[in-house]
Amino acid sequence: MGVFSSADRDGHTHVLYGADDASGLRAIIAIHSTALGPALGGTRFYPYTSDDEALRDVLRLSKGMTLKNAAAGLEHGGGKAVIIGDPRQIKTEALLLAYGRMIESLGGRYITAEDVGTTIEDMEWVRQETKWVTGTSSANGGSGDPSPATALGLFASMQAAAGYVFGSTDLIGRRVAVQGVGKVGMDYVGLLVEAGADVLVADTWEPAVDRAVERYGVKEIPTQDILFADVDILSPCALGAVFDVKSIPKLNCRLIVGSANNQLASDADAQRLAERDIVYVPDFVANAGGVINVADQLHGYDRERVMAKVLELGHRTTEILAAADSLAITPNAAAIRMANERIKAAINRSGS
Repeated sequence: MGVFSSADRDGHTHVLYGADDASGLRAIIAIHSTALGPALGGTRFYPYTSDDEALRDVLRLSKGMTLKNAAAGLEHGGGKAVIIGDPRQIKTEALLLAYGRMIESLGGRYITAEDVGTTIEDMEWVRQETKWVTGTSSANGGSGDPSPATALGLFASMQAAAGYVFGSTDLIGRRVAVQGVGKVGMDYVGLLVEAGADVLVADTWEPAVDRAVERYGVKEIPTQDILFADVDILSPCALGAVFDVKSIPKLNCRLIVGSANNQLASDADAQRLAERDIVYVPDFVANAGGVINVADQLHGYDRERVMAKVLELGHRTTEILAAADSLAITPNAAAIRMANERIKAAINRSGS
């Protein structure tokens, strides 16, 4: 990849590589935009097969955070960080402290939080070296686990979309397939069952499925079948890039709303879904409850204020679907358009 190539940077303003031999830290922080405010996005700790793979991932994720934060109405730009390595083998206090110093060197242009491979406890260690961290323990005044907020936002978005597609937000008897019942997926399943939906679940980790079945009485189906189940609503809450030229022809649903990041393998897949008359709510809209939760900590965490903002994702979903119909474009294109308009307005106001 070319370091300064505009095509390879894809609009990013800062890409910081950090290494600390003593702790074994190897990390990359990517800032895509600060037009709306300091870049906000989590830290992913993952055993990438190469530095180039890690770079591609952090650039993709940070750009996604620009759209997510803008669409959620936050005063934050998009950024993301990756730490290279298996967190089960190399994660130490010394490494997290070194990573905190790396964040501090950016002087507040990037604010981090937990993500795949990192935890609330990890953020407490990072905070020893920098104040530019959120999503810390609720016991210490932080925003705590963002999963319940993510699940609630997903449910609000899905219910609004159901009203738009089916003419009613009533979920009694609606068949919903949930791929992935981790923290977010499990909370989401609970909300669906409480609303009267008929829920099917699958997960590659069998104990999670067993818990969902025991706790909520939902039905398990094989992981290879969950995406193609005959349902009203499909909710991918696990892997990204599940919708592509091969999977889309086999889908058997009317509406897709899930918490997994980057569900489309490419932007062209949004049009493929539309051509099959399947309404797709962009993941960066539906799953924004978590980032709304952690962002609020920066203003003195208030749970009631957070939940009110999270529930607004339902109104935003309706707005996006209406705009897509009005402009004869996909919901994905409409959401990107709305986010970019907000960013452009901020740039115009600042004169930069």
